[in-house]
Amino acid sequence: MTPTLTRRALLRLTAATTLLSAALPALADGDAPSAEMPFEKRLVEVNGSKMAYVDEGEGPVVLFLHGNPTSSYLWRNIIPFVTEDHRAIAVDLIGMGDSDKPDIGYTFADHAAYLDGFIAALDLQDITLVIHDWGSVLGMRYARLNEGNVKAIAFMEAGIPPALPAPSLEAMGPQNAELFAMLRSPAGDEAVLQNNFFVEEVLGKFGVATPLSDEVLAQYRKPFPTPESRKPTLVWPRQIPIAGEPADTGAVITANGEWLYSTDMPKLMLHVAPGALMPPPVVEYVKANASNLEDVFLGPGVHFVQEDHPTAIGRALRDWIDRLPA
Repeated sequence: MTPTLTRRALLRLTAATTLLSAALPALADGDAPSAEMPFEKRLVEVNGSKMAYVDEGEGPVVLFLHGNPTSSYLWRNIIPFVTEDHRAIAVDLIGMGDSDKPDIGYTFADHAAYLDGFIAALDLQDITLVIHDWGSVLGMRYARLNEGNVKAIAFMEAGIPPALPAPSLEAMGPQNAELFAMLRSPAGDEAVLQNNFFVEEVLGKFGVATPLSDEVLAQYRKPFPTPESRKPTLVWPRQIPIAGEPADTGAVITANGEWLYSTDMPKLMLHVAPGALMPPPVVEYVKANASNLEDVFLGPGVHFVQEDHPTAIGRALRDWIDRLPA
């Protein structure tokens, strides 16, 4: 396999994944996401930088964690379902959303240190986690290491075994192998830093069942106006453990999986078809191996399920949270 992709190959890859999302059934009008961000953000200092977050409602804490290349904006249509009697907090990970962009590597370890600092700075206790994408790896790591401070965990399109760590590029399938080979090469620098690939293509087109509106895309573009600002979105895919590298991230995801399939903590899994990180075989594995688990099938979707099914997610989440033990 060549280490880089030609422009023609990249366009072919994009076209193939776009066709996948186009083939999905259209969503019902009642589940269409609103583009408006109805919440003001607050700032807290963590490790010498400011982290932005939404903090709405009062009561037990529900902490929402996003992944790449999103922000707390991802949860805008879901947060209102839990704020009647809970405190909903949605953080912008460091370097993302409205949080500062310090001169750091933006590795998984960096993000974990800032998230740990954020939770400590706000003195969040007895947390219910709602997690997605890299936020799922961060959230499960936190829950695993701080099980006494986490009440329950809801996850969707999560980075978990058996999908990850990947034993090889080839094991990820032809299209994913081509994609991640590109992202780990100089062509990845150009695609992500110069062309904002994760926002424009992965999020904006083939990561959703229905392409995002210009209004929604404009919100996701805001944190990444320059090549320099897009560094976190390039580092994230290079943190996915493939063929043993990076070893530290692989060890975290492996440990998360061992914890997930052994803990009796209440869990809610929300899933779609065909999915991306959690296709049907992974969903079935989780259902067979995780205890104290409820699962909700949302319908057609790829990866950014919050944009396709906000109402269904919000209702399922509220129903599940209301039934959690006090």
